[in-house]
Amino acid sequence: MISIIQILLTAAIIFLGFYSYSKLRSSYIDAALIFFFLILGITLVFSPELTNKIAHYLGVGRGADLIFYVSDLFFLFLIMKLYLKVRRLEQNLTELVREKTIEQARTPDDLS
Repeated sequence: MISIIQILLTAAIIFLGFYSYSKLRSSYIDAALIFFFLILGITLVFSPELTNKIAHYLGVGRGADLIFYVSDLFFLFLIMKLYLKVRRLEQNLTELVREKTIEQARTPDDLS
């Protein structure tokens, strides 16, 4: 029997999948990854015992714990990726400001 939480989670997964695809649209790889995670998420929502089997195979007590650990790793990866992107953008901005400042710099001859 299908429970309300399964319906809500499936709707949320589908919404996030379509929303992500509509925002990215950059390549077939992105679309394939979104589709893969969409199918994986829906499969795990309707087969929670599958996560328990995978967790036991990997030596984790429960499927929920496994999902929590994988989510932690995924979010740490995203945080690091975003941090590195911000650092790269800061470096690019610094370089652009330097170049612009040097272009606009006045020499002592220009002041007279």
